[in-house]
Amino acid sequence: SDTFLLLQNANGIYTGFIKVQMELCRPITVQSSQSQGRCAYGNNETAFYLPDGCVNTLHISSTNTVREVIEALLKKFFVADNPAKFALYKRCHKEDQVYTCKLSDREHPLYLRLVAGPRTEMLSFVLREHETGEVMWEAFSIPELQNFLRILDKEENEQLQILRKRYAAYRDKLEEALGGVWKPG
Repeated sequence: SDTFLLLQNANGIYTGFIKVQMELCRPITVQSSQSQGRCAYGNNETAFYLPDGCVNTLHISSTNTVREVIEALLKKFFVADNPAKFALYKRCHKEDQVYTCKLSDREHPLYLRLVAGPRTEMLSFVLREHETGEVMWEAFSIPELQNFLRILDKEENEQLQILRKRYAAYRDKLEEALGGVWKPG
């Protein structure tokens, strides 16, 4: 069970804590004066992969939206990547089933936490990159986009080599079969 404290102000706005699991597949770019990374992009930025199972606690208010939570998480850890690259998901457990659903930018995570209760088995939050089909390419830097193109070119060449080998083997078998049929008798 996950305990959290809710405090209500005179204006009806309440504050509390949420935990967000970071499930990021791609490396994040961090201000290198704040962290140590594996490969430097520039003078003050470093890229590295977050370890699996990384969970962060964030103190927010009932007025904070999903977009603001994503921005606050990235700011807390000095992440230089554009917040538009990321989405917040809620993970719900119902009758031995786990459902993961992307939250809209205008939803209020603390309200969802309050309604679900404090137990993370019932509701938890997950930060992920946008799904491939919904990537906002304008959120990536030029070097990142160029790197994606290099990777795509490499994958395309590998697939072409596989296809060429397959068709060459098929052609050899056809020519061998044709050679057997057309032997002069």
